Amino acid sequence: MLVLAACGGGGSGSSPSAPATGDPVPGGEATVLMLSDPTTLDPARLGNAYAITPVLGNALYGTLLTDDEKTGEIQYSLVESFESADGGATFTLKLRPDLVFSDGTPLDAEAVKFNWDRMRDPATGTTSPAEAAMVKSTEVVDERTLKATMATPVPNYAYSIVTSAMNWVASPAALQKGAEAFNENPIGAGPFTLERWSRQANLDLVKNPRYWDAPKPYLDRLTLRAATDSSQRYNTLISGGADVAVDSNWLNIAKGRKQGLTVDVQELNGGTILALNMRRAPFDDVRARRAVSAALDLDALNQAVYSGEAEMVDTLFAEGSPFYSDTPLRRQDKATAQRLFDELAADGKPVSFTFSAYPSTENRTTAENIQAQLSTFNNVKVEIATVDFSQLARVRSEHDFDMIVSGGFFRDPEPGMWTVFHSTSVANQTGIDDPMLDEALLTGRTATSQEEREKAYTTVQEQLTDLVPVIYFARVAPSAIANKNVGGVVQYGNGSLRPEELWLEK
Repeated sequence: MLVLAACGGGGSGSSPSAPATGDPVPGGEATVLMLSDPTTLDPARLGNAYAITPVLGNALYGTLLTDDEKTGEIQYSLVESFESADGGATFTLKLRPDLVFSDGTPLDAEAVKFNWDRMRDPATGTTSPAEAAMVKSTEVVDERTLKATMATPVPNYAYSIVTSAMNWVASPAALQKGAEAFNENPIGAGPFTLERWSRQANLDLVKNPRYWDAPKPYLDRLTLRAATDSSQRYNTLISGGADVAVDSNWLNIAKGRKQGLTVDVQELNGGTILALNMRRAPFDDVRARRAVSAALDLDALNQAVYSGEAEMVDTLFAEGSPFYSDTPLRRQDKATAQRLFDELAADGKPVSFTFSAYPSTENRTTAENIQAQLSTFNNVKVEIATVDFSQLARVRSEHDFDMIVSGGFFRDPEPGMWTVFHSTSVANQTGIDDPMLDEALLTGRTATSQEEREKAYTTVQEQLTDLVPVIYFARVAPSAIANKNVGGVVQYGNGSLRPEELWLEK
């Protein structure tokens, strides 16, 4: 998984500028650029964060829940309520009445149960295994009501739904026909339905007349396509080749704001990380991790990769978060870094590792700058190996890397922090296994008082600073950049664009 986190509670909301004004206008066609191409339309295998096709999931399947961009407050969509009366040990989900899929069949509690139970099966290959595994069992109470029993109490589980594939429900009958048939005719309850999918090109969607929240969607047609290169993506937008671009590039955000475009950014805690594989040398030795962390100049990295436009990570939580602490996660200290490199070399363990880089300009530049910075030290060597996106899942699942860029960002720290750092998490990339950290993460997950949670996450930050399983470097910028005639540019969660809200001025 490229992005692992939850929503609601921290950050200061979105940063919109110059949107189209007035009441929404019905009709028209729009093109949205995504950051990646889907390989399937199975909702369990789509990713619900900016980098991995969330707008497609929202378009075809709608949303059970969303959250408010500014406050993080849970908002209801297909569900009427989602509540727990026992501190997160069980939840009751209540659907809106008379919901139907795009083929007219009922979207009922049995359908939600089928989708959620299916995601708990590893064979499904879901992008949200950690979130699915939190649910121990499900029980249909009546046509509109589902009871979920949790493996452990998770009072804030709603945010796990908001930021994962758990938010999307497809027709069980359609899914049971098999992957090939489903990709030809995916049946959901979203604002749009599939007209045509031209692989590695366009997804052409049309308005779903059975969508529950009429008169939405406002658009008659929606075209989705991938644009992985950041410069090409921005140039396509401003040249009129697209109406909206899902983005994350700080340079594109800065250029869009300067040109007076609509720019909506989700402001989150945490950020982009360099994950250090603690399962093997050299990063199985804490001295190697501390040395690299102390050696890096994040301002120089910002200048090289983002022309100085990025917000770099100093503290785990942003100032607007109730969990904020002004204690820095790391400090640059070249003398300490060199001393540790020398000490390791004297012990017969000179630091040598490979940076596994993705084939994108931003990632490659990050790798090259880190390689250049560390080349100024003795007893450390860095090589760069490019990992194609098609191999990324294997590299991550087999932990076949030394250093790799990943994500550890969130609003509320639960479940994002657990997902990335708990020893039992299937998405624990680094292999960290620390009892004190695990205990603090469990307290943060199960505690019902803000005071207990704040104390727990203070311990989490202290352990991350001491053990250095990752190096946080840049805040993520899940964003949507739109031309001036586009209204309704709204995101939720970790940069999940809501296509039902989009409209065009005429």
